[in-house]
Amino acid sequence: MASTAQAPARQVAGQAVVPFLRLQSVVKKFGDAIAVDGVSLDIAKGEIFALLGSSGCGKSTLLRMLGGFEEPTSGQILLEGQDLVRLPPNERPVNMMFQSYALFPHLTVWDNVAFGLRRDSLPKDEISQRVDKMLAMVQLTPYAKRKPHQLSGGQQQRVALARSLVKRPKLLLLDEPLGALDKKLRERTQLEVVDIIHQVGVTCVMVTHDQEEAMTMATRIGIMSEGQILQVGRPGDIYETPNCTFVADFIGSVNLFRGKVTEDEADHVIIDTPECRHYVSHGITGTPDMEVHVAIRPEKIGIQEQAPGPDDYDNPGEVGFNCARGTIRDLAYLGSQTIYHVVLETGSVVKVTKANDARHDESRLTNGSAVHVWWWGSDLVVLTD
Repeated sequence: MASTAQAPARQVAGQAVVPFLRLQSVVKKFGDAIAVDGVSLDIAKGEIFALLGSSGCGKSTLLRMLGGFEEPTSGQILLEGQDLVRLPPNERPVNMMFQSYALFPHLTVWDNVAFGLRRDSLPKDEISQRVDKMLAMVQLTPYAKRKPHQLSGGQQQRVALARSLVKRPKLLLLDEPLGALDKKLRERTQLEVVDIIHQVGVTCVMVTHDQEEAMTMATRIGIMSEGQILQVGRPGDIYETPNCTFVADFIGSVNLFRGKVTEDEADHVIIDTPECRHYVSHGITGTPDMEVHVAIRPEKIGIQEQAPGPDDYDNPGEVGFNCARGTIRDLAYLGSQTIYHVVLETGSVVKVTKANDARHDESRLTNGSAVHVWWWGSDLVVLTD
C-alpha cells in the first residue's frame, strides 16, 4: 500500500497555494528491491521535517533523491511547483550536510565556508560579507583561521552547517546531522542547530534514527518503515496518538495488551485482555468482538502496594477496570526517574516509569514487592493494526 501524507492545498483569495515541497508517489527500486514505496508528502515553507526510522527503512534514499544523488524510479519531487527530478545536484537550490561533515582539512574555517561561494564566482566583497555574517551566526568568528582538526566535534558540525547555509539554499538536507557527536554534546547542539535554521529561515528535511533528536528538533516527523511513511505529525501527536502498533512501539516505550472489544459505546469502550479489563473513556471506530491492541505509556501507569480506589481514577466508571496485580522483577534508579518491570499474574511484563520528584522517597517498593499497576482510561490508545 502506498504511503500518503498529503494535506489539501490551502486557499488564499480563492487560489490554491502550492506546498513548498511536494513528493508525489515517489518510488525508488534497486533491481527487484523497493527502497521507497510510493511516498507522497507535503512540507511547508520554514518547516524542520524529520524522517525517522530504523536502518534500511528508506529514509536516506528518500533524502538522497531530494538532493539529486539518486533518481526516482517514478514519481515527482516538486519544490515551489518546479519538478527537480531531472535536475543534477549542482543545479538544485538545495544543499546537503552529511554526517561526516566532509570539511576540507587543508582549508581554514573561513575558507571552508567560502568554498561554495567561490565556485559560484561571486564577487569577493559579497563572499567576505556572507561568510563573516554566517560565522558570527554560528558563533565561530574567533576560530575563522583555524583548521578543522583544531576544532571540537561540535565546532566542526557548526562549520559544516555554516557552509551549507551560506549559499542560501531554498532547501537544507541534513543526513544524521549530529550522529558523530557524543550524547551530551549532541543534546546541547540540537537546540543550537534549530535556532540557526530558524534564524536563516530555510526549510529543512533531516534524516535520523534517533527518536530524541527528531522529537527535539523537528516541527513534524514522518515515521518510515519498509519504504513507506506510516504516520506524519507533530512530535507530541506522534507520541500520544500513534496510528498503529509499529509507531507506538517505535517511538519511546509502550505497553501493549492484545484483546477483544466487549462493549462499544459512543463515550467509552471496554476491552478484555488476559491481563485485565480495560475501560477506555472515549469511543473508537470498532465493533464488538473486534481484536485490538491497547497501548499505555510507562509514565502514565501508577504503581503501589494497595489496590487503587475511586479517588485514584479520573472517572468513577473505571473502578474495577484498568488495574492488574504483579511483582516487581527489576528496577533501575536513573536519578530523575525509576523504571520498574512488573511481572503480572498472567506472566506478562509491564514497564512503569515513576518520576523521582522528591529528594527522599519513602516508597518501600523493591525487587520482589507485590504491587498493583493501574492507569486512567483517558490515557489508553486503542490500535487496530
